[in-house]
Amino acid sequence: MAGALFLGTQGWAYKSWVGAFYPPGTKSGDFLAEYAKHFRAVEIDSTYYALPRPHSVEQWRDATPAHFRFAAKFPQIITHEKMLKDAERETEQFLATLGLLGEKLGPLLLQFPYTFTPEQHDALARYLAALPPQFRYAVEVRQRGWLNDAFFDLLEQQRVALALSDYGSMPRSARATTDFAYVRLLGNRKDITDEQFDRVRLNRDADLDRWSDLIVALNEKGVMTWCFVNNHYQGHSPATVRALGERIAR
Repeated sequence: MAGALFLGTQGWAYKSWVGAFYPPGTKSGDFLAEYAKHFRAVEIDSTYYALPRPHSVEQWRDATPAHFRFAAKFPQIITHEKMLKDAERETEQFLATLGLLGEKLGPLLLQFPYTFTPEQHDALARYLAALPPQFRYAVEVRQRGWLNDAFFDLLEQQRVALALSDYGSMPRSARATTDFAYVRLLGNRKDITDEQFDRVRLNRDADLDRWSDLIVALNEKGVMTWCFVNNHYQGHSPATVRALGERIAR
């Protein structure tokens, strides 16, 4: 039995998409509803910078169809500033707020900085063990030293997904640590330095072939798979998502 597949972009609030993806004249307040006509999931980027107001989350929920799903990043105060230490209050607030999405809530991503090192394994273990089990979680690390058996065992024990990321010099892992996979196509911000995300600028055909093969393999094993693309990956993430979807459908 094939697993469910959710493809989308990282964020939707890009003015440079108007005319390139959104119809000309689309107002920012209508971006999400228009986005949801094309893709069935999105990774919320703004939650990394600040906790959204409950009313905003309810608006996101109500602007999208029943089948739509939201993934979201944990706030940076948890992952980057406090690095999990004494972050119980912020964690509770984040989960309660995103929980307003109800059945539309997908995985929640702990995206750690390069300075979060393997020496903090025990802190991560304690934090993951304390998380409420009713949500799905994924972890993204930025140091190669994390990629060892102890780390993989921890994720498997806690039923947390290793984020399979196409990012910088990190190895392109294909390891699934729970019953769903979480793929992130990030690219390198040095390749595209401006914010004009209206067209594809980088050829990543070989990479997309590889990732589509992996996603198909996971899907055929019955693994629910989520994949989100950053604008910096090629220059215009909606086009990348479509190209990836076409490869998967072949």
